[in-house]
Amino acid sequence: SRAAHVLQPAPGRRRRRWLGLAASSPGGCRRGAGGARSRGGGLPRPPEPECLPVPSALTSMLYFQMVIMAGTVMLAYYFEYTDTFTVNVQGFFCYEGSYRKPYPGPEDSSAVPPALLYALAAGVPVLVIIVGETAVFCLQLATRDFENQEKTILTGDCCYINPLVRRTIRFLGIYAFGLFATDIFVNAGQVVTGNLAPHFLALCKPNYTALGCQQFTQFISGVHACTGNPDLIMRARKTFPSKEAALSVYAATYLTMYITNTIKARGTRLAKPVLCLGLMCLAFLTGINRVAEYRNHWSDVIAGFIIGISIAVFLVVCVVNNFRGRQPEHENSHMENLAQMPMISIPRVESPLEKNHITAFAEVT
Repeated sequence: SRAAHVLQPAPGRRRRRWLGLAASSPGGCRRGAGGARSRGGGLPRPPEPECLPVPSALTSMLYFQMVIMAGTVMLAYYFEYTDTFTVNVQGFFCYEGSYRKPYPGPEDSSAVPPALLYALAAGVPVLVIIVGETAVFCLQLATRDFENQEKTILTGDCCYINPLVRRTIRFLGIYAFGLFATDIFVNAGQVVTGNLAPHFLALCKPNYTALGCQQFTQFISGVHACTGNPDLIMRARKTFPSKEAALSVYAATYLTMYITNTIKARGTRLAKPVLCLGLMCLAFLTGINRVAEYRNHWSDVIAGFIIGISIAVFLVVCVVNNFRGRQPEHENSHMENLAQMPMISIPRVESPLEKNHITAFAEVT
């Protein structure tokens, strides 16, 4: 039968494997951009997903991007867990009020502990993107809207990469890259500036008598001015910009833009703003909590917000093109026509001399 013929591979040919959820059988995936094939009775078949062979240049670029991603992860690791980069030692004035706040305790005792923040920033966007892409793919498959669906990638003669897998890996990969990039930006700023925490003097425990602090305006510099725990003191020197504020607002901004640009279903005009504003509100509350617990200054939190929002907007707009899929051919032709049109159109104005010349010529004839 025909079903048995499709399921059983022909002799002498390798069986093709599919990577991810298949949009159709390998026999139903057509190569190129040709039109729909007609049946025996002359009726056109429904549209089928297209197969796109992978050129060697694209494979090389994929390996190059993997190298960049690995380098980004390694750089974030060296910033976070090693002493490769020396923190700038910043001085302070005797009895300075900006650094005399009480010590709020270790980071684990915070209202938003780092373990909870990192778990939410890494888990929630991944879950939402996987569910969203699966829903969009199933909707396109049910309505056979293959015109707006991305092409299936054909790697050699054995493997097919499904559009669902392509989009999911692309969006999650860019999100992970931005997460590590945000961490690198924040750690670089903390190492270069060495800004002191609001509770720095409570951890530093300087000996004011030995330092000769007779006046409030006397400036103290040097590593040996503090007598407290060196690890806690070094951590208190790395507050600008706020890492918690940057990571939380980056995750919220990326996820908000994904929900806004991807979910187009009717009846979500109020649900989308509520969900997106809720995510942004949680991110801003994280930064406010850092200030309320005397762990960061307002300037640290604002700088973290700027870094997180900037990286998220740049990646979404310039890298993933606002999470758009493949544009239909008529839209592409329309955009090409718009690109070829002149930007400034100057109207033709008939001069008085030309008008008089035409009138005189008419009178003579």
